[in-house]
Amino acid sequence: MFKDVTLGQYFPGDSVIHRMDPRAKIIASILYIIAVFCARNIISFAALAASALLLILISRISMMTVLRGLKPILFILVFTALINIFLTRSTEEAPLWQANIPVFSWNWQPSIYREGILRAIFTALRVIVLIIGTSIFLTYTTSPITLTDAIEELLSPLKLLHVPVHDFAMMMTIALRFIPTLIEETEKIMNAQKARGADFSNGSLVQRAKALLPVLIPLFVSAFKRAGDLAIAMECRCYRGGEGRTKLHKLEYHFSDFLILFLVVAFMAGIFVINHYNPMGIGI
Repeated sequence: MFKDVTLGQYFPGDSVIHRMDPRAKIIASILYIIAVFCARNIISFAALAASALLLILISRISMMTVLRGLKPILFILVFTALINIFLTRSTEEAPLWQANIPVFSWNWQPSIYREGILRAIFTALRVIVLIIGTSIFLTYTTSPITLTDAIEELLSPLKLLHVPVHDFAMMMTIALRFIPTLIEETEKIMNAQKARGADFSNGSLVQRAKALLPVLIPLFVSAFKRAGDLAIAMECRCYRGGEGRTKLHKLEYHFSDFLILFLVVAFMAGIFVINHYNPMGIGI
């Protein structure tokens, strides 16, 4: 089940997004996130869905890979949708469905409104588009080393305030880099436990959670060992942080980077315009 987690994985390629300057990717991701959270009606959400599909096509990343990366958040999407459906109340319209369920001495009256269904659909779509867009702009198309350099460059003004920018960027990148490694290690430990008779799929939720406890101890031991090996390797290579550090490849903006940023800004402006006019009158 853990093999479906694609967070932190880098898929090499030669698409336009792969060739973008990583600093432009981070800025484009921030602008895209703003556009996602500013969407308020059905047309703006349709534009978001179309933009996510367009990003997948441009990046040339397999659709199955992107969809597989959404499987770990399926529970969150379903839970959020149910919360919106059953807890949204509207005083302007009659409920589409209503029931009266006695619970001990209290009558529970669940009801479903049209507004609740729209909120559930729009919220799920917002989360899906957010994950797809940021993943394609960042982790899917950017190597961890390049991402470290980009974060350090963008946060370089904070060095005037004596903020350890390089250390912060390095920690973030190492964390992203080791997510796939820890997932693979977890799979190996669980397979070894299954070979010894462990059962992770049967029983109640509490029983399955208890069955995962023997996995956590060797996983933590392996994680600390890898962290120690990484620290020793960095010391053997005379790593001393970002001070006086040179780079083989210097980051450089290109015309295509500014063009893509302009398109993202235009897309965000279009979302604001659609929200203002709302021609179909369907929104949240």
